[in-house]
Amino acid sequence: MQPIDALAKVCGDVRPGEPAEGVLGVEPALVAAPKDASEAAEVMRVAAEKGLAVVPRGAETRLDWGTPPERCDLLVDTHRMDGLIEHAAGDLVAKAEAGQPMERLGALLAERGQRLALDVPLPGSTVGGTIATGASGPLRTLYGTPRNLVIGLTIVRADGQIARSGGKVVKNVAGYDLGRLFSGSFGTLGLIVDATFRLHPVPSAAAFVSCQVTGPEDAFDAVQTVLHSAVAPSALEYISPGTVAVLLEGVPEGVDVRARQIAELLGENAEITESAPDGWGRYPDGTTLIDVTAPPPALRDVLTTLGPETAVTWSGSGQGHVGVPTGSTPEKVATVLGELRGVLSRHRGGAVVRYAPEEVRGEIDVWGPVPGLALMRRVKDQFDPDHRLSPGRFVGGI
Repeated sequence: MQPIDALAKVCGDVRPGEPAEGVLGVEPALVAAPKDASEAAEVMRVAAEKGLAVVPRGAETRLDWGTPPERCDLLVDTHRMDGLIEHAAGDLVAKAEAGQPMERLGALLAERGQRLALDVPLPGSTVGGTIATGASGPLRTLYGTPRNLVIGLTIVRADGQIARSGGKVVKNVAGYDLGRLFSGSFGTLGLIVDATFRLHPVPSAAAFVSCQVTGPEDAFDAVQTVLHSAVAPSALEYISPGTVAVLLEGVPEGVDVRARQIAELLGENAEITESAPDGWGRYPDGTTLIDVTAPPPALRDVLTTLGPETAVTWSGSGQGHVGVPTGSTPEKVATVLGELRGVLSRHRGGAVVRYAPEEVRGEIDVWGPVPGLALMRRVKDQFDPDHRLSPGRFVGGI
């Protein structure tokens, strides 16, 4: 029996792939959109029987991240698995399917005065895609990234078996911590079908304190001043070409006092507003996006190395993004990336290219040096011994 016929027996939405659905230029032979976890498991079981290489797809907001798959026999589309399975408001926990758009999840949680403290830099991002790419924004300063907020995960293994870890309460975590393991795994370990998140109350008040800085030294001083103050911000971000912005949340009286304290620390040009400054929580402009990670003190060296012509955002957690200007040659991108990795290595940090034009990807090492690669390969072998899940999408060809 042909793969499409076998898949059609277990899934109500199966069809041939189209060129426009290519993953970084690799066209899928087939596309299947299961409606729930059971159907997804059957799809993965058939894929295993037929030896099909599988690549998951959410809303395609980050499908151009990473490296092209070696092959894509089957694209598993999660858009039909888009429900909010449970919202236990009393426990500050919610369980959502992988295809649930993050904005819709946020709106549903807000009806009960709660939120998932993850920014959505790219509109339309789904729960599964956000976890699979480990994506986050300025709120990671206080709340962390997906790996810190996922307390339970349901996945379908390469062989079609459903596996679960964690539970519906924060302290209930057993077996593999799949939330941490799958965060940033780019679909190479299994298909995410739903996730249980730790929630937080929606703050009753919020304020932004922003100031303009001139040069790397001023930016460094402003960020360090905030981080070493007694005022704990929800988020802190440096935004090129020269803005340091702080988000404060809580009750109205407390936010007002803390905002004035931060404004005093940042100097006379500090401004307190209700709305975010331009560029807040967005990826910097540029045709090549580089994700950077290093301790917060590395900001000064990064800005000095890159110069004012390269757009940078940098959060208080020491994570940020660099946008290489549009029109940069592959050689220019390679030079910027090499210099950036050189300075970050002195701070025990790293840089990963998230997306870039095809001609640029062919000239650079997208992932760079990755400690623990041997261990990552062993984990891949355990979860996907035949290497059929998003083959080649992740670091080291995993």
